[in-house]
Amino acid sequence: MSETVQYPDRDRLEDVADAILVGRAVDGDTGAFETLIRRHGPLMRAYTARIVGSMADADDVVQDAFHTAWRRLPELRDPAAVRPWLMRIASRLAFSSLRRKPAEVELPDLESALPADTQPENIAVRNAQLRALSAALDTLPEDQRRCWLLREVGELSYDDIAQEMELPTATVRGKLARARASIYAQMEGWR
Repeated sequence: MSETVQYPDRDRLEDVADAILVGRAVDGDTGAFETLIRRHGPLMRAYTARIVGSMADADDVVQDAFHTAWRRLPELRDPAAVRPWLMRIASRLAFSSLRRKPAEVELPDLESALPADTQPENIAVRNAQLRALSAALDTLPEDQRRCWLLREVGELSYDDIAQEMELPTATVRGKLARARASIYAQMEGWR
């Protein structure tokens, strides 16, 4: 990617498949890469925010993830699988960032986005649900929580999670089943 290329149809890139965008970005089309950022950045931000504990730290992680992705994009074997690839990069950087934090520093509460319906009572209920889910996630063992986040927030496949965590797929399925059962039991009052 030595030279930046701009294509005249940049405004129409929103409807282009990921695989094509990756190919164009590898050829130096920054507009195609920007489209990938707009398309996958919000999910990466939400996922990493849950790991690192704040939106500000998540923004740093996502920025680093996209910087890494831009440099390593030619190494991507399956351009259609760019989303799981980006999520793996973000996951590694988020957990690395978390390991660098001093152990005695408490992580702040996760900032939550407002729902579309901005009635105060709906906001209060939604925030209470998110706090309950966050508390339920905090009770899980680290490996179960990580599996659950990769699957439910990161939307990775069982095989991608197994690869990311270096575990057999059957083990990932078991950890997810235990995590879901625990969360289901703890969230009983919200159904």
